[in-house]
Order: sequence, then structure tokens, then C-alpha cells
Amino acid sequence: MGCCGSAERPKREWKPLEDRSCTDLPWFLLFTLFLVGMCGICGFTIATGGAARLVFGYDSYGNTCGQRNEPIEGVRLSGLDHTDRKFVFFLDPCNIDIIQRKIKSMALCVSQCPTEELATYYDLKRFAMINGSELCSYELPGHKYPQLPERFEKCPKLPVPESKALPVFNRCTPVDISCYAKFAEAVVTFVSDNSMLNRLIAGVAASKEIIVGLCLLALVLSMILMVIIRYISAVLVWILTALVVLGSLGGTSVLWWLYIDYRMTMNETMTKDLRETEEPNDGMKTPKDHAQGLLIYAVSATVFTGILLLLMLFMRKRVALTIALFHVAGKVFIHLPLLALQPFCTFLALSLFWVYWIMVLLFLGTTGNPEKNEDTGLVEFRLTGALQYMTWYHAVGLIWISEFILACQQMTVAGAVVTYYFTRDKTKLPVTPILSSVLRLVRYHLGTVAKGSFIITLVKIPRLILMYIHNQLKGKENACARCMLKTCICCLWCLEKCLNYLNQNAYAATAINSTSFCNSARDAFMILVENALRVATINTIGDFVLFLGKILIMTCTAFAGVLALNYQRDYTEWVLPLIIVCLFAFLVAHCFLSIFEIVVDVLFLCFAIDTKYNNGTPGREFYMDKALMEFVENSRRSMAMEERGRSKRACPKEEAPGTSSA
Repeated sequence: MGCCGSAERPKREWKPLEDRSCTDLPWFLLFTLFLVGMCGICGFTIATGGAARLVFGYDSYGNTCGQRNEPIEGVRLSGLDHTDRKFVFFLDPCNIDIIQRKIKSMALCVSQCPTEELATYYDLKRFAMINGSELCSYELPGHKYPQLPERFEKCPKLPVPESKALPVFNRCTPVDISCYAKFAEAVVTFVSDNSMLNRLIAGVAASKEIIVGLCLLALVLSMILMVIIRYISAVLVWILTALVVLGSLGGTSVLWWLYIDYRMTMNETMTKDLRETEEPNDGMKTPKDHAQGLLIYAVSATVFTGILLLLMLFMRKRVALTIALFHVAGKVFIHLPLLALQPFCTFLALSLFWVYWIMVLLFLGTTGNPEKNEDTGLVEFRLTGALQYMTWYHAVGLIWISEFILACQQMTVAGAVVTYYFTRDKTKLPVTPILSSVLRLVRYHLGTVAKGSFIITLVKIPRLILMYIHNQLKGKENACARCMLKTCICCLWCLEKCLNYLNQNAYAATAINSTSFCNSARDAFMILVENALRVATINTIGDFVLFLGKILIMTCTAFAGVLALNYQRDYTEWVLPLIIVCLFAFLVAHCFLSIFEIVVDVLFLCFAIDTKYNNGTPGREFYMDKALMEFVENSRRSMAMEERGRSKRACPKEEAPGTSSA
């Protein structure tokens, strides 16, 4: 990449943007070798014919359609010349194995798909004579179809539906898809009435323009919200804080009221029962149990509310820091508007990679040695021996490369925000800070991104394996095993989230000081530990505010959708479009506000480093924005007032001995 490895500085110093060197070069080389392996798998599938069999199709005897084939040992009717037979025709296209998600019917290579419905074997004969396309097995002559006894097994199931070839994959597909109704019912399990499914699909088709318009509305609302949060952050955060405190106080009060009321009612009942019976029965224990339960709930709620009030008391200044960071984050998006395009770039990169990955996976499904299935008599291609591990290698590639792309987005955003923060004169920012950040990433820090994404992959793979085992054993395992599996999955999920947060801060530290991943993660972790209360406040309040923003965008889009779709009186015609729009709106809001969240986290790390190593004196001036500077000045004034208060309280005690001696 035009750079070489470099040794780490012996003593840790924060020098934002002063020098730049390559980081984690061995991991970049390892990731490059891994990519070469991924490309090698694709090349192997193409060289061994897997790609050709997928695109052109193959029959049940192992012959690829549209080309001359080599004979396969032990398989009759293999090695045929299908140069003129370019389409795959299934004798029973509606015979679908829902569990294995594939067609179980025999497949043949034909020169033309049936252009009309063929109801009898005489129609099959006529079609073969006129078009030269024989729809029965190769050994059966077309002019003898009606008289042959093998026609019931080796000819298509009657009636043969009208078919059209798929544009790329050359499979004859029935024009009328009603034969796939069972498959559709299995996939769409919540639909039990085909008429309802038809109405839902018709509603989507009739409302496609409205759906596109509402999706664009969600996009615009997400971009606007990132800007206006800068102006409403103070009001929003304090309203949220007040609601949380009032809700806790109200809930605690209600629990105590329920306990006192239940206890008074229970005392009256017990007194009345004791007058009627000399000994209380076992049923008398039940009201006591209820009272004890309410007491436990009330005491727990009181403890929780007390802790919450204390936290709010001690963290009230840090809430002001969250507001200031939100304000500065809004300024960042004004100075760096291209940050709003990062979700599009990431989505495009992920989409292109996923399409490539799925295509290669399909290639692998048609690669390998031909084997005859003894149950169906059809030829299938399977990977055997060491080659079957290519599928696992390909699966690991899906996770690692996807995480790598997401990490590149985090590093790009972090680099741009770091450049903005540590540039004192904002008029001297680079013309395109985003592009400069991308170039720095590509030139110096791809190894760091590869290492961080690999760590996430190591945690994600076991979690996915456990989830697969849990799904496979659903209904078979005992309660203890089920609980252990869910516990392990939950723990791995929590670990993954923590590592994601640490990785994001490590990327920011790398963008600031150009250190390796491990050093950056250690330094970022130490900074976060020193500011643990601030981190907790920002993550708690900030994340919840952004979550409310996502819900706000989704509800506004849903409300607009209800108004736009109101003319369709049948709710089944607009419920599916509305669900699609809501899901898309939440996804778009999540993508954009996640960028906002990354910006806030990077700003906080920069702020923590700035306040730790600078104090505002000549030669150690702050880099921070005016809003953060005001927060620091307010904090200093409050600390000075507290110091003066403590000194005044201490003065009488210090002067007491002198007064007594005088």
C-alpha cells in the first residue's frame, strides 16, 4: 500500500495528526491472503464448471445444457451433446421439497420451453414434431410418446403448463405460478388464505408509488433530524430525565400505596375470619404471601429510585456534557455534510459483496464430483474430502469481510471527526475531510481495521453456531440445556457489543495518533475508565434519545402512510405496504443516527484527551469547540465555588487554637 512497518513509540504521547505510519501491517497481509483465498474459491468453481452449471443449468444425468459434455462413469445418458438444447425443463416443476428448498423433479435439456399448455401425450408429440423439442427422457422417440408404456415415468406430468425461460439462468418456469401455492404458504406462514395473500400483494403493487414516496420521506426526515437535534438536544434530554425521575417516583408511590391498601384489607379480613374460626387454615398464608411480595416490590422500587436520584444528582453536570456533545455533533454534520452519505456507501459496498458471496455460494452448490442419488436416481454434484471445507471458509469470509466493511466506515467517520476536532481554525479544514480520511485509512490503517474486525468475527462465529444448534434442537433438548444455550448466546452477544464499542474507540485512537490496534484499544480503554461516569451518562441518555429519534421517524412516516393510503378502505390492501414502509423507515433512521452516535462517541474521546493533556494556558490551549469550552468553564467555576466553600468551613477550625491562646 505504499508504506512499510514502523516501531511503536517507547513512551505514550498523544500527538493528534502530527505524524502518520502504517499500523498492524502483518494483519493487512493476512487479510490480503484471506481475500486471495476467497477469490481462489470463486476461480475454482468457475474452472471446475460449477458456475457454468449454475448459469446454463444441467439435467438429471449430469449434462450441462448448451454445450458438449464428457461422459460420467457409471451414469447412463451422460456425455451428450446439448449444443442446441439450451434450456432446463422439469418434468414436474411443482414438485418442490420445501425442507431442502429444491425441485425434486427430473430435469432435461430442451431446445424450447413449451409455449402453450400441453394437455395430452399427443400434444407432446405434436410439440416435438413441430418445434424439435422433446420433453420426455432422451431415450424415448418423440413420435412414439402416446404409445410408450414408459411415458408415465419419463414424460412430464400432464397437463404441462405454459413456460417461459428465465432471463439469465435458462430455466423453464411456469407462467402460472399457482402450482407454487404450497411453497408460498410454507414461506409465508402467517397467511392461511390464498385470497388474503393475493390482496396483500395487490395492495403492494397498487401502492408502489406511495411506498417509494414514503421511503424518500423517511430518508429526508432522518437527515433533517440529525441537524435539528443540535438545537433541541437540551430540551429533549432534560424532558427525558424529568420523565424518568417522575416515572420512578410515581411507580414507587403506587407500589407503596398498593401494599398499604392490601395490608389494611388483609387485616380486616383476618380479624373477621378469626372471629369465625379458632385456627386459621392454610388459605390464610396466601394473603400474607401477596403482602410480602408487594413489600419486596415496593422496597426494591424505593432502592432503585434512591439510587437513580443519587445518580441524577451526581451526574447532572455530565448530562450537560451530553447536551454539549450533541450540539457539537450537529456542527460536525454542517461542516462535513458528506458524513450523511456514509450509510449509502456502506450499504452499497455490503450489497455488492453479499451479491458476490451468494453467487459464489450457488457456484459451490453445483461444484464437485457427480454422484447418483440412490433414492431419486438423479445426478447431484457434491464437494467431497478436503474440498467440502471451502464452504466453511466461504462462510467465515461472509462474517469477516462484512465486519471489515463496517469497521472501515467507523474508521472513516472517526478520521473525519478527529480532523475536525483537532483543527483549531475550522476554515483551514481539508477540502474533503471524508476523502482525506478514506485515503489515510487505505494507505496506513487497513491492517488495524482487519484485526479489529477479525476479533469481532471470533466472537460472532461461536454465537451463530450456538444459535444454529439451538434451532436444530428446538423441542428436543431439556430445560437445563435450553437455559445453558440461551445463557451462552446472551453472554456472547453482550461480549460482542462491548468489543464493538471498544473497537470503535480504538479506531478513533488510531486516527488520532496512528498507533496499532492493541495500543489504541488499551489507551482508549484507559481514557474511558477514567471517565466512567461520563461514559455511562452519554451512552445511557444519548442512546435513548437517539432511539426516540428512530421511533419518531418511524411513527411520522407511518402517520403519513396512513393518510396517503386512507383511500384504500380494505385494511388488508394497505397493511402490508405500511409494514414495509415502517421497517424501511426504522432501518434508514438506524443507519443515519448510528453515524450520529459514532460522531458523538469520537467527539467524547477527543474531548477527554483534550481535557487531560491541555489546560487552556499558553502552549497548552484547548482544541475543543466553544460549546464544550463553556461546559469546561462552568465546571471550573463550580469547582472553584466548592473549594471556597470548603476553605471557609475549614478556617474557623484552624483559627481556634490561636484565639484560645490569645
